[in-house]
Amino acid sequence: MKKISLLYLVLALTLLHHHSAKAEVKLPAILSSNMVLQRNTTVVLWGWADPNEKIYIKTSWSKKTFKIQADEQGNWEIKVETTNSKEPQTIVFKGKESDIKVENVLFGEVWLCSGQSNMQMPLKGFAGQPTFGSAMAIAKAKNSNLRLFKIDTASSRTPLSDLVTNKTWQQSTPESAAEFSAVAYFYGNQLQEILDVPVGLIQSAWGGSTVRAWISHEALSEIEEIDLNTLDSFIKPNLIPTVLFNAMIHPIIPFTIKGVLWYQGENNRNEPVQYKKLLPTMVQDWRNRWEIGNFPFYYVQISPFKYSSYTAFQEVENTAFMRESMLQCLSLIPNSGIAITSDVGDEFSIHPPNKKEVADRLLFNALHKTYGNKAVDFSGPVFDTLIVRNKGIILSFKYAENGLYSFQKNIDGFEIAGENKVFFPAQAKIIYRKNVRVESDSVPNPVAVRYAWRNWVNATLFDVNLLPASSFRTDNWEDATVKL
Repeated sequence: MKKISLLYLVLALTLLHHHSAKAEVKLPAILSSNMVLQRNTTVVLWGWADPNEKIYIKTSWSKKTFKIQADEQGNWEIKVETTNSKEPQTIVFKGKESDIKVENVLFGEVWLCSGQSNMQMPLKGFAGQPTFGSAMAIAKAKNSNLRLFKIDTASSRTPLSDLVTNKTWQQSTPESAAEFSAVAYFYGNQLQEILDVPVGLIQSAWGGSTVRAWISHEALSEIEEIDLNTLDSFIKPNLIPTVLFNAMIHPIIPFTIKGVLWYQGENNRNEPVQYKKLLPTMVQDWRNRWEIGNFPFYYVQISPFKYSSYTAFQEVENTAFMRESMLQCLSLIPNSGIAITSDVGDEFSIHPPNKKEVADRLLFNALHKTYGNKAVDFSGPVFDTLIVRNKGIILSFKYAENGLYSFQKNIDGFEIAGENKVFFPAQAKIIYRKNVRVESDSVPNPVAVRYAWRNWVNATLFDVNLLPASSFRTDNWEDATVKL
């Protein structure tokens, strides 16, 4: 009898707890004190309550009290207009048994920062892998107008409505900034200073992840056949399609953002052709789900690194093909921009320490394209056309309005080929301050040029603002060879 009575008591307490928990208005983790809401636009507030419960919402910037009723499943959502005010705000949510006050809310610019380990790499660096400039950046990190929201790594086979761990927004301090994405921090800190408005950064990244892990099942199924039930249970979560989207992106939709910063691709480096389908699919999927239009999407081209095959040329192991693919994604993704990193890679580390330079180049894209500062240079030279002349090839470039620059008179990294598709090392130099002439005594009748076409390269061609050119080729041959 005692055991049965105890069982009934536990069951009663469980039901009572379940009932009282349901009776409370609940907000998603992303809606917390210290958050930044996108300024001067329409934002979405949402959460859960009892089925059909009435919720009253009062904001400090409006005289209006908003009233909304949860649906039969207990979900509720409301759209609210924000302003350009720089003053801290409050939001109060009231239900029949709830009174939630969200405080110290700012209006500003909100950016989602996602990808794999180079986005995840914190300002303090990884063990034995530094972030250059981190000591001073951390020392100066106290900034009440810069807010950070770091999502813990998590995965799920089905879309989650909220984050697995109950995170909250943090003001930037030396302690919070040290643990936050270095690329995101450098970007946001400078954006806040330049625009003189609050900035909110959301970090959602997992080292070693593939792009497929960040795409919803519905979107990925349109271009590939996937069945999560057939996957080996020992596969790392960051390699499983859709599961990071489900746990680390879906729960923060529809929190209004200005745009996305993306640093990923190393784990897809051996499938450059597929990546040109996968990345645009992911971006369009996210844009469709957020329902705020074609928000800016700025991404980082993977950096040169030795990898396992140092001398790969035409093989897929040559990540120049992936760098080319990522550059070509610009034309496939509306309202996008790319940060070229061919001069800041590290031959022996896949996590190059020059994270501020990466952030700067993302920032230049945003300032020029999103915030309308056309005086800011955002792109290094991009190959445009060629002319064969006097046993050499003259290359012309876009985005080099003020000319080309190299630290070398005879520029390294160029190779040239004739119709036999055999590439030879070439002599290259800048002519007329805006073109590059490439030639080789071994190729008297040239037809094609490649530049920086290896896993590990060190950029030698820049514009006058020292923004580097990407690896590029003027051909599309699948059977080229190289004479070393």
